[in-house]
Amino acid sequence: MIIFHIDANTAYLSWSARALLERGATLDLRTVPSAVGGSQASRHGIVLAKSIPAKKHGVKTGESLFEARQKCPDLLVISPDYDLYMGCSDAMYSILAEYSPVIQRYSIDECFLDYTASAGCFGDALAAAADIQRRMRCELGFTVNIGISSNKLLAKMASEMEKPDRIHTLFPEEIPEKMWPLPVSELFMVGRATAKKLAAINVRTIGELAAMDRRQLVAMLKSHGELIGQYARGIDSTPVIPNDRILQKGIGNSMTIFYDVTDRSELHAYLLSLCERASARLRGQRVRASLISVSFRTDVFASRQHQRQLSLYTDRTSEIYRIARMLVDECWMGEPVRQLGVSLGAFSRTDQEQLSVFDRTDQERLPVFGRGEELESRSVDACVDDIRARYGTDAIMRGVFANTTIKPMEGGVNEGQFLMMGGYGL
Repeated sequence: MIIFHIDANTAYLSWSARALLERGATLDLRTVPSAVGGSQASRHGIVLAKSIPAKKHGVKTGESLFEARQKCPDLLVISPDYDLYMGCSDAMYSILAEYSPVIQRYSIDECFLDYTASAGCFGDALAAAADIQRRMRCELGFTVNIGISSNKLLAKMASEMEKPDRIHTLFPEEIPEKMWPLPVSELFMVGRATAKKLAAINVRTIGELAAMDRRQLVAMLKSHGELIGQYARGIDSTPVIPNDRILQKGIGNSMTIFYDVTDRSELHAYLLSLCERASARLRGQRVRASLISVSFRTDVFASRQHQRQLSLYTDRTSEIYRIARMLVDECWMGEPVRQLGVSLGAFSRTDQEQLSVFDRTDQERLPVFGRGEELESRSVDACVDDIRARYGTDAIMRGVFANTTIKPMEGGVNEGQFLMMGGYGL
């Protein structure tokens, strides 16, 4: 087996920098302390990506913008552009598809590629990887790291080595030299809590973890101990599965609002906008959801979440919004809201949708010709999706958004939309 792991370097930052340069900007964000994570006016945002100069100031992905600015007062922060990022991700995927039909998206900026059957056409794996790198740089304007090995785990570990714009191999015979000396925290699936437990028994490197007795690992960490013990020895047998053969585990969409929302109708409008994007992504994936969740955070950082499991599967914007609105109304007591989100799960690819009156728990009643209403709603959704795909999200909007600062399809891409290597492992 020959497996590639392709990882775009500082993806969001690189993609935004490239787009700004194409629009006439003279400053390349990659050359100065900069980050993607919200505007200067946004509150409580987090760093989604940072430039190498920002990293040298100690800025970390995932920390708050407030913390980042304390470390680097001159940090230049730009808002994320998820439509741009999806376009760049698709462009990266299109190039990879020329080298193999077996590609699995791990996240918006990472893919696995099974090169085994392609070697006869394109030759040596290192030469093919170098060609992919060159094309990403020349045709798309950003760099990638590529890890090469005999399985997905080792390919991913290889791509995480020295960055940016590098190719690394990590085949089984290279494990003792390249992987075992690394800190145990750098092993895939070993988080801070697990690393802390291992450090308590003086296991600090991946090699020391690999040498541990299996029974001791399982006794301490249960099934997770079994998993990371295998990973430490480079063992992984999961295949590269193209995404069209697997169902996502969840689609989420959320946003930080730039002021405190206290008006119910205004909160509903923001919720509708989030539901528009989430439901459009459902339809784009040709799946329907039966689990709808809403969450929000107040001005004093109190968080609330409410969800409902339905007996039907749906992808209709109107139905998803109706249920999401009901969930919000059940748990919102009028506090100022700063952050709002909606998530969809429990998917099915079923072509037939069950319509049940028992799920209509509000005061609405189905008309006699309810099935016709459903088909009409689906036709409207399809037309709206088509118009927005052709002319942009602002080409058509609901009247509720007119003369307001609320835009259609608010929010962004939650990376949970991609199935992360089978959920927890590879």
